[in-house]
Amino acid sequence: MKFSKMFIPTTKETPNDATLPSHQFLLRAGFISQTGAGIYDYMPLGKIVLDKIRAVVKEEMDNSGANEVQFGFVTPLSLWEESGRATTMGNELLRFKDRKNSDYVLSPTNEEAVVNMVKNRITSYKDLPINLYQIYTKFRDEARPRFGLMRGREFLMKDAYSFHSSTEDLVREFNLMEETYKKVYTRLGLEFRVVEADSGAIGGSGSKEFHVLASSGEDTIVVCDSCDYGANIEAATRKPNAKDKLETIAIEKIETPNCKTIEEVSSFLNADAYYSMKAVIKNAIYENGSKIAVFFVRGIDELEETKACNSIGALELEDANEDDIIKAGLHAGYCGIVDLPKDVLVVVDSELKNDNNLVCGANEENYHLKCVDLTSIEGLKFADLISVKEGDTCACCGGKLSYTKGIEAGHIFQLGTKYSSAMNANFLDSNGKAQAFVMGCYGIGVSRLVAAVIEQNHDEKGCIWTKETAPFTVDIIVSNSKKEEEAQAGENIYNELKQAGVEVILDDRINARFGFKMGDFELIGFPYAVVIGKKLADGFVELVDRKTLEKTDIKIEDITAKILELIK
Repeated sequence: MKFSKMFIPTTKETPNDATLPSHQFLLRAGFISQTGAGIYDYMPLGKIVLDKIRAVVKEEMDNSGANEVQFGFVTPLSLWEESGRATTMGNELLRFKDRKNSDYVLSPTNEEAVVNMVKNRITSYKDLPINLYQIYTKFRDEARPRFGLMRGREFLMKDAYSFHSSTEDLVREFNLMEETYKKVYTRLGLEFRVVEADSGAIGGSGSKEFHVLASSGEDTIVVCDSCDYGANIEAATRKPNAKDKLETIAIEKIETPNCKTIEEVSSFLNADAYYSMKAVIKNAIYENGSKIAVFFVRGIDELEETKACNSIGALELEDANEDDIIKAGLHAGYCGIVDLPKDVLVVVDSELKNDNNLVCGANEENYHLKCVDLTSIEGLKFADLISVKEGDTCACCGGKLSYTKGIEAGHIFQLGTKYSSAMNANFLDSNGKAQAFVMGCYGIGVSRLVAAVIEQNHDEKGCIWTKETAPFTVDIIVSNSKKEEEAQAGENIYNELKQAGVEVILDDRINARFGFKMGDFELIGFPYAVVIGKKLADGFVELVDRKTLEKTDIKIEDITAKILELIK
């Protein structure tokens, strides 16, 4: 391909709303253009990169034994009502009516559609397992689309769905998909981490996320310095922080005037905050209304809201306002586990389960209780509620946990029978008995990976594409295309590289200055440039490595062999 024949509208201006490097550089380098909030068109270079990533994903999915299909971008709302997600997906599910007043949605994912496809078509355990996947457009009506391709409303996704006769076989496929995903990200030249994750709106009993490591990532990842443990902060666990138990003493009510925080109470009582309980009051949102919930964690810990939300099966949690708290009969700053109002939801962090000498609120203004024994209180619900901190101990190996940032680029789920049961999709087992399909689902954000590559690989000048994702491997830059000998040398090298199977673009623009051509090379981020200029008279061209910007003089007759050596 030649620059003069290609639409590559580069610009020096950075859009005001573009804060991430990938958003800035993909727009400036002419890969994408924005047409609406969270909606982007792919220009020629962008389409090449998108197709390259898509091809890697497709090849590895095909190698895994999965079957490619394609579902409609538009799905009848009735399927979502059947599964129950018409409500739980909320406003992210874009709904509309056609001219016949029938209800439809723009698909953000396709669990319902794939169950509908398999239902009554696979009827026997003998036809299982099967894994069906597509690479197709999705739409999610994000409340705040931002960060370019990272959080758009329309995106390209690989979504796969497997059907099994047993949980054991689902686990086998889940592990196979994990290995398949690792091959994808490795081939794309990305540094990534596989982490334990929360299943979110998709549901299921277990899930893992695949994160491209980048300082700009939205997700906080907890990793161990001594083993492979990794988890999204929403699902991370630790070895319990343990101190010696104190002697059980009779409960005591203490006046603590104007002491509402753990720090204030601990200081007033001259007590270790470890032996205290922190109450976090939230408004839990359900399909049919809301309810006040109180979560108790150790005084030195913080509540992890996703864990808290999951512990009570709520759609989401909101901060409870002062009126909500008063109406529920609670006292902010003095809320405790003893004598709470009966209609309040209560969950206690698991690490407090056997504690017997705790300080907590007395449910009375300006008073706290000492020596509260949780083992004497019946009917308490315990769950993992805490947010793991840096420096905590790894439960797997005893190493130290720390934070890093990641961009979620893939997610795999063990769904179980959540969707098949809801949609009455069954098969006959070996005993002739009807059973709901055991399902898994597996997603890769293909268009998001376009941005993720640049978030991990860029400098102040622009993009630095990995060899597998670059729109072209080599950019031949003719310093002055008006000079016949330079133009001819460029054509010769261009043809040699093409014949050798190298993806090459020739910058033959006659009216563009050399500095402008080099600026475009650095902004666009081709892995290598061959510069044809003044040294041509001595039989040399200049080879530029985009990643290091290192320049090397190469004899013109050796340049093709050198490039082939570099891209092996």
